[in-house]
Amino acid sequence: MSGAAEAAVRPPGRGRRVILWRHGQTSWNVERRFQGSTDVELTEAGVGQARRAARLLASLGPDAIVSSDLKRAARTADELAALTGLEVARDEGLRETYAGVWQGLTHEEIIARYGEEYAAWKRGEPVRRGGGELESEVADRAAPVVLRHADKLPEDGTLVVVSHGGTIRTTIGRLLGLEARHWESLGGLSNCCWSVLGEGARGWRLLEHNAGTLPEPVLGDDT
Repeated sequence: MSGAAEAAVRPPGRGRRVILWRHGQTSWNVERRFQGSTDVELTEAGVGQARRAARLLASLGPDAIVSSDLKRAARTADELAALTGLEVARDEGLRETYAGVWQGLTHEEIIARYGEEYAAWKRGEPVRRGGGELESEVADRAAPVVLRHADKLPEDGTLVVVSHGGTIRTTIGRLLGLEARHWESLGGLSNCCWSVLGEGARGWRLLEHNAGTLPEPVLGDDT
């Protein structure tokens, strides 16, 4: 196919890539405490995770970085900014889910005190955990932030979004057009791991999930 013909069938903006990067470790992660929108700092190990991951992500030549304004995400983003020279846009729309009275409780405490609510959430029912936000409300505020910054990318450009496990999962679910009750099937992200969305002919596709190494090209029939 000639270059002109290829350009004619290629939708505008195809080839853009969004890397959704979870923040590094915090003390509450280690203690299995529900953080939500509580502003918890990275541990020393978390800073080290961010530095290692930033070296990998910098090699992809990102065009822009946007981050949650909570300290654990902002500090993680700063490591990539230091290597790339890019400014980090901070946006509270990328914060983790507000979970009311669940915040600060350990996993075991949540099960003991709010077991039915927890079970309903795991079944995919719309639940205001701890009296906080619905997952759909998190997607309502976070997905537009990602799309707004992705729209500014050049052809084949890369956006790095630094956020939180729950927010990243709901955002991916929304951008892929999945029903909210299926978002949990995406699974969680480890500290400082990331997922990659690529823009194709029919919209966003999940190319990598919970990755800690650089994405490799898909060589096969499903490209």
